[in-house]
Amino acid sequence: MHRRYILTITLLLSSLLTAWSQNAVTNVYTKVLDRTVYSCVYNPDSLHILISKPLRTLFVYEQRCTGAAIVAAYPVCLGANTGNKKRRGDMKTPESVNGKPFFISEIVNSSTWRHDFADGRGVMPAYGRWFMRLKGNYPGTSIGIHGSTGNHYSVPGRGSEGCIRMRDEDIIHLKENYAFVGMSVYIEKDEQ
Repeated sequence: MHRRYILTITLLLSSLLTAWSQNAVTNVYTKVLDRTVYSCVYNPDSLHILISKPLRTLFVYEQRCTGAAIVAAYPVCLGANTGNKKRRGDMKTPESVNGKPFFISEIVNSSTWRHDFADGRGVMPAYGRWFMRLKGNYPGTSIGIHGSTGNHYSVPGRGSEGCIRMRDEDIIHLKENYAFVGMSVYIEKDEQ
């Protein structure tokens, strides 16, 4: 009797844990509409970014002894066209090739930068508070992670000229809490 009772409790706990973990994974991989902070950071030097093009989400991961752990997630707007960037002006966000990351080469105050999106609105503030320039093997120049001033309605979604566009408050949160020059940035392919 005692043994059957322990087995029943074990099976019940196991099924609850499985349901909870599946639900947790489902929650992580649904469309992120708001910034989500999952856990605290133990070692800032072990952080990296993964941008999921299919999920239109920027994840901050920390490499821990037990594996990579999601620390935070933010919705993003990506290039208007799908696929890997081939040339400047193709409106595509570049992708990590053969698992090679991009790196944040500089973090620049972009609050005074202006841009004309050729949509009839004219020259306007467009990059939010910070522009995190990405260095890597892709055509064109000035691809980066930046805010959405003037285009806040586009996040999450597709509509940038190739950069990773975040909400203004999220780029500030990312910069103040996680991002640093030299940080690895992986960008998944559209079909992953």
